[in-house]
Amino acid sequence: MSLNPQHLSGSEIRSRFLNFYAQRGHQILPSASLVPEDPTVLLTIAGMLPFKPIFLGQRTPEFKRATTSQKCIRTNDVENVGRTKRHQTFFEMLGNFSFGDYFKEQAIAWGWEISTEVFGLSPKNLVVSVFQEDDEAYAIWRDQIGVPEARIKRLGEDDNFWVSGPTGPCGPCSEIYYDFHPERGDENIDLEDDSRFIEFYNLVFMQYNRDSEGNLTPLQNQNIDTGMGLERITQILQQVPNNYETDLIFPIIETAAAIASIDYHASDEKTKISLKVIGDHVRAVVHMIADEIRASNVGRGYVLRRLIRRVVRHGRLIGISGEFTTQVAETAIALAESAYPNVRQREAAIKAELQREESNFLKTLDRGEKLLEEIINRPSSIRDEQYRPSSIRDEQYRPSSSPEPKVSGLPKQKISGIDAFTLYDTYGFPLELTQEIAEEQGLEVDVEGFNAEMQKQVERAKAAHQTIDLTVQGSLDKLAEHIHATEFLGYTQPVATAKIEVLLVGGVSQEEAEAGTDVQIVLNQTPFYAESGGQIGDRGYISGEGVVVRVDDVKKESDFFIHSGRIERGTIRVGDAVTAQIDRACRRRLQANHTATHLLQAALKKIVDDGISQAGSLVSFDRLRFDFNSPRGLTAEETQQVEEQINTWIAEAHAAKIEVLPLAEAKARGAVAMFGEKYGDEVRVIDFPGVSMELCGGTHVSNTAEIGVFKIISEAGVASGVRRIEAVSGPAILDYLNLRDKVVKDLSDRFKVKPEELPERITTLQNELRNSQKQLEILKGQLAIAKSDSLLQTAEAVGDYKIIVAQLDDVDPESLKTAAERLLQKLGNGAVVLGSIPEADKVSIVVAFSQEVNKKGLQAGKFVGAVAKICGGGGGGRPNLAQAGGRDASKLPEALAQARSDLKAGLG
Repeated sequence: MSLNPQHLSGSEIRSRFLNFYAQRGHQILPSASLVPEDPTVLLTIAGMLPFKPIFLGQRTPEFKRATTSQKCIRTNDVENVGRTKRHQTFFEMLGNFSFGDYFKEQAIAWGWEISTEVFGLSPKNLVVSVFQEDDEAYAIWRDQIGVPEARIKRLGEDDNFWVSGPTGPCGPCSEIYYDFHPERGDENIDLEDDSRFIEFYNLVFMQYNRDSEGNLTPLQNQNIDTGMGLERITQILQQVPNNYETDLIFPIIETAAAIASIDYHASDEKTKISLKVIGDHVRAVVHMIADEIRASNVGRGYVLRRLIRRVVRHGRLIGISGEFTTQVAETAIALAESAYPNVRQREAAIKAELQREESNFLKTLDRGEKLLEEIINRPSSIRDEQYRPSSIRDEQYRPSSSPEPKVSGLPKQKISGIDAFTLYDTYGFPLELTQEIAEEQGLEVDVEGFNAEMQKQVERAKAAHQTIDLTVQGSLDKLAEHIHATEFLGYTQPVATAKIEVLLVGGVSQEEAEAGTDVQIVLNQTPFYAESGGQIGDRGYISGEGVVVRVDDVKKESDFFIHSGRIERGTIRVGDAVTAQIDRACRRRLQANHTATHLLQAALKKIVDDGISQAGSLVSFDRLRFDFNSPRGLTAEETQQVEEQINTWIAEAHAAKIEVLPLAEAKARGAVAMFGEKYGDEVRVIDFPGVSMELCGGTHVSNTAEIGVFKIISEAGVASGVRRIEAVSGPAILDYLNLRDKVVKDLSDRFKVKPEELPERITTLQNELRNSQKQLEILKGQLAIAKSDSLLQTAEAVGDYKIIVAQLDDVDPESLKTAAERLLQKLGNGAVVLGSIPEADKVSIVVAFSQEVNKKGLQAGKFVGAVAKICGGGGGGRPNLAQAGGRDASKLPEALAQARSDLKAGLG
């Protein structure tokens, strides 16, 4: 490799990149958190993600140019970590960004300059790619930068059209690759050959936004988003065989190897893979915890837990028997602190979280691994029916003298779903870990069977009300003997004094916890509504002397209300006297939406079908969702009538009458009950006389007028015989209207018309587009005919027949058929076979035969099918005219050659 002889550390590379762009008018900005603002993304997955609102025109940038080193997490291919040279979960993306300032020409020039002059890469070692339709970028690389055409490769949308995710900014891109073996020449360059090439710098020319329907709309400004993988450029400059052996990761690997008393370079491949997994994952979890992500069983918390558990298990695989994650984390913190000071500032929290997760997992890992080993080695004669899995509760109360549960056996190629579920349910062994270990043994797991057992467990859990269980993050504590059920005061009191009965941290009972800790609190009494009946839990605060806990969610387990949140200030202790106060604004939103849900059901019964019944619901702060049984969808007129009826009831100001009645009396009065729901002897009845009467434990407005207004957003089918209405009401209406108003204003500005003129303007544009498409089809047909006329001179004589076999480039299937029919008409007695590639990876073939050719036994339908098969497709048609398609465009010349040969053989 032709490199600057100066050896650069990863830290120096990062600094040189940022300084290079700072000297060119870019503002150096700190990395954003791994917890993104974008609600559509679980974790920060790209360097541009923090700037997405700017690219979308939703936020005005403070600077026209910026440069960052952004920490990112991707776990979609976590199983490849350690097995390939470059797959990682955590990586740093160096980037330079232009917000409506410079564009392709300058971005390409600077990209080349930093690669060749700052990092000293020889141009002989560089190859670039461009999007296949981006002639502008191609010309800049060739004419201004001077890259030989042989080393500029046009690639398709999958490779060179960059997107940040299912939705968001996107556009064509150009990538710079490093060539480890330029001596192999420029012929037949395959950029997918990762033994020779590595892509290290991606220049994205941000021009569009892709919505959830896949539609592309131009951005307000042309923007530049680039990404240089720090680990990749470091691998190149440090001349090591993979990303893991750079000084960004390898010190972590060396720490783990030292703990295991092994030498990385002398280890076998399997051991090296485990060390690489540890090196990568430890970086990831350190930064995730530093950004205040806590391990849990959902969302990003589950990603963190899974990565920590993989670290622990791979530590076991290389011979580490005790706890070690905090030791390797110390190395990762030391490596990162100069660029990311928060890892050192959060050191105590990082190590505490790792120690807690590792300790808990080690308790289950040993037994789980032994049982899994037994399952793998068990003879296949032991059948599934011998075993019925125990639930966590069974395991908890099994007498010490009871035997271990039996396990099933299947042929060695598969681990049964029952066994996988036993490992998960009884021993806390994650399904992914079972799959990973099974794969190492050449086995697979019956995931479908696992899911079936999981569903059975869910059903068992719903039916188990005999004992009081509190399960938080996988831990089971028995509380019935020590505390009383939580008394709910929230129907009438938004604020209440209370005592802390139970304090849980990470599912484990604690006596106290301090600021910054995520906790679960059980109070003796509370004004907080716990999630139930489709209504989500209240938000608010629990406060005491010098203590504030922000409550984000409340759930109910048997008779206990679990307040989940974070301590914002002070130290909280079991037994403390506190004040619990709900967020009244959030409660008002819930009340409006919940009462609106009752009115919605009443309106549906009145207007659509009295037999409609509820099939599910969601009542949240910003919207409501109502599922109902119906064999058909609502008409537009019915939807409008339902909406108008509800708003009429709201305007009529019906007062609520709330009573607790015996179940039989409530039903006798006509109260609507949820089908399949179990009720006690006494029930709470929410009655708006003359409008709606339902059994419900939720919170509601005292008068329908408090709702304000109701608006249906959508109505659609979600399952066979089940429809769903989504709507907004009360204060949430303003949020909805503001969003709609913004969209209308944006469209009005774009089309330069008044809002009321938008429908007419859009209709005009649609008509213009349809007319343009028709004209285009006519022109395409005329062009195809013009091209085909020139083929008459190429007709070959085969006995008494004339044949034409040819490829017409860029001709759509319909025009190709027109051309074939026209040629056959001019040939008279003969055969025509035409092929085209109308778009990437799509082949079109048309065969036209005269009656005389048919008499020779050749049928166009059968003939075209055999030819198209060569291109990975098929088709058919009439004896005299047939059409087919294919997927492999590279095979079209071969297919046409075979067609020519078959025609000569059949007509000769």
